[in-house]
Amino acid sequence: MAANAGKTPETDTDLVLLPDSYFSEADLALIETIQAAPRAPWSRIAKTLGIDATTAARRWDRLRAAGLVWVTAYPAPKLTTVAFIDIRCRPQQLDAVCAAVTALPWVFSVEETAGEYDFLLSVAAIDVPALGRAIRRDISAHPDVLATRTQIGLTLFGEGGDWTLRAMEPARRTELATPPRTKRTPYGTHARTALSPEDLTLLEALSADARLPYTALATATALPEHTVRRRLHRLLTAGDLTLRCDFAYPHAGLPTLVTYHLQVPHPHLPTTASTLIRLPEVRMCATITGPTNLFAQVLLHSLGEIDPFESRLSTLLPHLRITTRTLTLHTPKRMGWLLDPRGRATGRVPLNFPDA
Repeated sequence: MAANAGKTPETDTDLVLLPDSYFSEADLALIETIQAAPRAPWSRIAKTLGIDATTAARRWDRLRAAGLVWVTAYPAPKLTTVAFIDIRCRPQQLDAVCAAVTALPWVFSVEETAGEYDFLLSVAAIDVPALGRAIRRDISAHPDVLATRTQIGLTLFGEGGDWTLRAMEPARRTELATPPRTKRTPYGTHARTALSPEDLTLLEALSADARLPYTALATATALPEHTVRRRLHRLLTAGDLTLRCDFAYPHAGLPTLVTYHLQVPHPHLPTTASTLIRLPEVRMCATITGPTNLFAQVLLHSLGEIDPFESRLSTLLPHLRITTRTLTLHTPKRMGWLLDPRGRATGRVPLNFPDA
């Protein structure tokens, strides 16, 4: 993660927001193409889409300037200790608490939720003790936080960076897709030394725009271009770095994000998680500590799809029990990016681990 923990949120003062409208089919295909190959050259992307490279690049620049799409980077899950924290606040202080937790660089995602708790935070640290200290210092000690519930991520079966729109024909998707990552990835539980200071500098530049050309990355990092190429290739080959194309969910007709805590008999846990993450609605799935052992998030077109989805789950996985379902009202922050009520990126808080 970035080395500048105290950096204030970055905002794009020249952001041009488009009217509240849906992506076109061409936009969706472009997004999925970059989801499959985040750093593919425009010539390769254009060939897959059947258009010219200039058109593809111009369309992407238009969407990016409007805050509707972005490509970011972050350390791979195997290098980090991850937790999911539910917090309950004083009723009149939701905005103050939201602002405080959103500004924390080690809180990579913030969701305002409807249910027993007011917010769901996704957080990362270098190890479990550092995570505990950061939670006590920065969250539990906040005067307007009344209660917290922390569940540690154990094994990740799929995350938002793996999820795709599935707007293209499978054959075209296969043309661009990189070799699939191992879906069953244990989260890190102790300090790792995989990322050098130079790697962290490169990561910070990529987190702002993971499609930056090598020449721009060399300028941003003050490293020789050949060094940038070699380091990035090594990080990606080793699976130490995740590149992710993200977008404004509501503009893709996906305004409904639901978080599930699930209970599964332990012998069925790996196969259940593997089955869940293959469902097109499931964007994230991990095993966790706590009273339930499985955590999943799904993206749906409407509230009316929740019951049919759960009915399908009960048929497909009869041994699975839903213990809680929580609807996300708004996502102020996702993977370090600040989002407006329509899911559009308006700025960024560079990610960083809390002090060890």
